[in-house]
Amino acid sequence: MNQEFLNALNEIVENKGIDKEVLIETIEQALLTAYKKNFGQAQNVEVEFDRENGDIKVYSTREVVDESNYYDSFLEIELTEARKISPSYEIGDIIRNEVTPSNFGRIAAQTAKQVVVQRLREAEREIVYNEFMERESEIVDGEITRATPSVVYVDLGKIEGVMTQSEKIDKEVYKEGQRIKVYVVEVKKGSKGPQIIISRSNPGLVKRLFELEVPEIEQGIVQIKSIAREAGSRTKMAVKSLDEKIDPIGACVGPKGSRVKNIVDELGDEKIDIIKYSDDYAEFISASLSPSKVVKVDVNEDEKSALVVVPDYQLSLAIGKDGQNARLAAKLTGWKIDIKSESQYEEELANGVYDKKEESEISDELNEFIDEEIFESVEEDLKFDEIEDSIEE
Repeated sequence: MNQEFLNALNEIVENKGIDKEVLIETIEQALLTAYKKNFGQAQNVEVEFDRENGDIKVYSTREVVDESNYYDSFLEIELTEARKISPSYEIGDIIRNEVTPSNFGRIAAQTAKQVVVQRLREAEREIVYNEFMERESEIVDGEITRATPSVVYVDLGKIEGVMTQSEKIDKEVYKEGQRIKVYVVEVKKGSKGPQIIISRSNPGLVKRLFELEVPEIEQGIVQIKSIAREAGSRTKMAVKSLDEKIDPIGACVGPKGSRVKNIVDELGDEKIDIIKYSDDYAEFISASLSPSKVVKVDVNEDEKSALVVVPDYQLSLAIGKDGQNARLAAKLTGWKIDIKSESQYEEELANGVYDKKEESEISDELNEFIDEEIFESVEEDLKFDEIEDSIEE
């Protein structure tokens, strides 16, 4: 080890932001391990790295003990023997003797180099991890490096992102060299460095794309309240404006549909329904079934369920192919939605289905009322008895 190595070490510390003292302590520990491996397993050995000139020395250590407590000549030295070396030694002092092997320099240099390389890797991994932790739930651009039926690997600059089967869009074809936008789902620390889980199917991708395309969303004037998505097929998005002068749907669609078109193109012609959010449950549920028209909405807030009545000719549209429209509406609103055509509703109404439900609800309320009345009556009787007793006394 020499000054040249020390200079290189200082340069690495400065450029990579590694703590110099931590690095040197790591080198010393590695050198101690290397010494024991090559020259014996002595427990009383210390390795010292000279911070000034880069020299490395090995010392054996022995503790000064009283003659009556002397047991191990490798670890201890009697007080009388210690004072032959120096009269100033006292019990408990540590005596160090240099035992640096003549050929230890080559081993030391190789070991120190390995430690530095390893620490550099760890530092770079930490930098990448911290950088991508800040970009979690954000969109990043990348280039596909490998694409298999189950996993797609995307070069994100300093690291590869991994897109598993569940995070892909089924209809999309991924080819090596293709540039794509991906959503950073999660950043994890792994044994081989950070793992970046990316997605094309996550609803967050749609949200971030609208934030990039629509200034009103980026500025916070228009809010995205909820998103329901079946990637590659259809997305429903509820939006709300904090400024009465700004139409939230119009802002998202853009002039001649330019804003939403850019997002649809990015997502491979995925259909996007933009719905106006409302704090009125019935109104919001009605809008969520767009493009279907809704005749009537009955909500049950306790069960968070709704009965929706639509025109007969709109029933299939309201439900959607394979139930998709109804399914997305339920996801978007967070409500259980039961859709009926007008004729179905009228028939069930004529058969007293809803009357029976109402009767049951009225009966429950009546029973509750009667119970309360009885309780209050008993309570009054008890109070009257107490007053009578008081008067008699």
